[in-house]
Amino acid sequence: MQEQLTFPNHAGEALAATFHRPDTPNGKGVVLGHCFTCSRHTGILRELSAGLEAIGFYVLRFDFSGNGQSQGLFVESSLSKHIREMQIAVDWLQDKGAEQWIGLVGHSMGGAIAVLSMPRIPAARAVATIGSRLMGFDPLKFLGPQQIAELQSSGKIAFSSRNKTLELTTGFFDDAHSYSLPDVVRQLDRPLMVVHSERDELIPVAEAYEARLLNPERITLEIVPEADHMLTNPDHRAVAASKIVSWMDRQSRF
Repeated sequence: MQEQLTFPNHAGEALAATFHRPDTPNGKGVVLGHCFTCSRHTGILRELSAGLEAIGFYVLRFDFSGNGQSQGLFVESSLSKHIREMQIAVDWLQDKGAEQWIGLVGHSMGGAIAVLSMPRIPAARAVATIGSRLMGFDPLKFLGPQQIAELQSSGKIAFSSRNKTLELTTGFFDDAHSYSLPDVVRQLDRPLMVVHSERDELIPVAEAYEARLLNPERITLEIVPEADHMLTNPDHRAVAASKIVSWMDRQSRF
């Protein structure tokens, strides 16, 4: 059963969410985070939610503040803010019945946030990423020379994404540079599944292979053949979701 709802973040902003309550709950839950400028309604997150709910997991997929249907300004986005929101989402899901076990999953930037959240969420027992840049999250790499010059001169940058004009300030980039994803992955003491599309056009699949070498005892690597970054092909989405659902089920039994 799905329920559309909101819950407050640490700033009092209402975060829009979809809560999946299984017919036969197993006391376990998974929180899902979406990609940059996306929402909780992307195909891979919906597919994952259905698969996890079907085997008894409580699932919460939500829009980070300033994204989708959540309150807040996109310009105030930061990794730190969204990490805090993921912590609150875990607390919320535990209160709703996921008391025995919690896992985290994120697509692209949501995966980076999930991994960075792990040291701050002792209750989280496993994490899975889909198409995430784990070898270092440097958003400046997505900007052209003219945009970087504009950011340096005015302290902000406007860009278009998904038919919307959005804005970020130097604060977003400074905050991102305060984190070292490779260090967190290297020091992670809980299982991590890295799922990556073979033909990811935004984050080369080579980065997934490199990331695995950072912590081979903890990382399970799965490549989805022929798939793109958003897993636009339904068959590719089904493969990725099936791998993560099965892996989460196994991890939750330890």
